[in-house]
Amino acid sequence: MQRLAFGSYPEIVTSDQPTQLLRELSSDYLWKDVLQAGLVKTPDLIKRLLLLLAHQAGSEVSVNELATQLQMARPTVDRYLDLLEQTFVIFRLLSFSTNPRKEIARSQKVSFWDTGIRSALLNAFATDALRPDIGALWENWVIAEVAKRNALLGSPAELFFWRTRAQSEVDLVVKQASGLQAYEIKWSPRRVSGRAFRDAYNVEVEPIRADNPFAVDVFKT
Repeated sequence: MQRLAFGSYPEIVTSDQPTQLLRELSSDYLWKDVLQAGLVKTPDLIKRLLLLLAHQAGSEVSVNELATQLQMARPTVDRYLDLLEQTFVIFRLLSFSTNPRKEIARSQKVSFWDTGIRSALLNAFATDALRPDIGALWENWVIAEVAKRNALLGSPAELFFWRTRAQSEVDLVVKQASGLQAYEIKWSPRRVSGRAFRDAYNVEVEPIRADNPFAVDVFKT
C-alpha cells in the first residue's frame, strides 16, 4: 500500500517524510517545469485539469466533457493533455477495436506515470485498503508498471483497454507480434469472467490481483 499511495520516485521511497516530500516534488515539478516547458499562460487551468484527471483515473475520459467542466476550448485541452504526456506526468490508453459496430473505438483512459503524483493532487495519502478509490488506484499502479516495463524493453507492445457498446470491458489489452493478452485488474478477489473478449478474440482474460500482481507474464514471447 505504501508504494501505491506514495509512488515510486526513489527519493520518496527512501524518505521518512514521504507526504511532505511528495507535495514539494509535485509542486516543483508540475507547477514549474511542466508549465514553463509548455509556455502555459493559465497555470490554474492546467492544475484544475490535472485534478479532474486524478479523479477520473481508471475511467474513460471525454475531452469534450473536460473542456465543458473547465470552460476551455477543446483544442486547448488537447494541447494541455499533449503537454502532460510529453513531460511524463500522464499517459493515455486508447480503446482496442476491430469491430467499431460492437466495440468502442474512439475513447481513451488517462493514467499517471506515478501514483504518488495522483495522491498529491488529491491530497489522499491513506495506506489502507478501505480508501474509497482503492480500485482506481490499484488499476493505475498496475498499468503504469506495465507501461514502464514496456518502455524499458523498447516498447515491443501496444497497450489498450477494451469495451463494447454492451458495456463488457477489459482493463488492459497487450498487443504484440506474438498476439494478444488481456487482463482484468481487480483489487478484490472477485471472479473474472472475460467471456465477451474470449468470444470475440479467442483469448482468455487473466486476472491481476493484489495478492499476486506479477503472477502473470504480461510480455509473453
